[in-house]
Amino acid sequence: MRNAEVRKALSLYFVMGTPNTATNGEQETLDILEAALRGGITCFQLREKGENALKGEALVGFAKKCQVLCRQFHIPFIINDDVDLALAINADGVHVGQDDEQAGIVRTRIGPSKWLGVSTHNAEEVQLAQAIGADYVGIGPIYPTATKLDASAVVGPALIKEIHTAFPDMPIVGIGGISLANFGPALHAGADGIAVISSIASAENPSAATQTFSESIRAIKN
Repeated sequence: MRNAEVRKALSLYFVMGTPNTATNGEQETLDILEAALRGGITCFQLREKGENALKGEALVGFAKKCQVLCRQFHIPFIINDDVDLALAINADGVHVGQDDEQAGIVRTRIGPSKWLGVSTHNAEEVQLAQAIGADYVGIGPIYPTATKLDASAVVGPALIKEIHTAFPDMPIVGIGGISLANFGPALHAGADGIAVISSIASAENPSAATQTFSESIRAIKN
């Protein structure tokens, strides 16, 4: 049951923090999130990292506002990397990278009920993620990306196909440089969905961009 729920939520997975917006502003970020929720995202991850990122009480307050919006639309609210924050506000889950807190420790800290996502770049990392009880893996970067300055080497849709074949029970979301023009191959390779940052956060009309993604994904899946 949970596996099916996770796969559904990964369909159009929006990732954003205030540094991903034009003004680094909280209100602009909330407006974009609401527009994306209205447009049809299926999951949201708050990734508050980089220059001018919120910290301390300001971050807690902002995360709660994002959480309220996600709850209004019945969409899972995931926190990137910050386990303390996720526990403090009772977020739905945590997503960690290979350089963040060790996924096995994170699973112990958040317990079995919260979702755990892990960024992976090869079969060994996926195997480890599965062993510690990750609910899904992010595979990427699928294409070159400017959003993450320390991004790993581009893996392309081929790695998704390899992982999907080797680990058929593991939900997969493709991430990195994904746009309306190039997302199809990730789904055809076996990903349950795509994770998007700038293609929605920097869109002239975030709601319309999200809606187009949503309809296009549905068309491929059907």
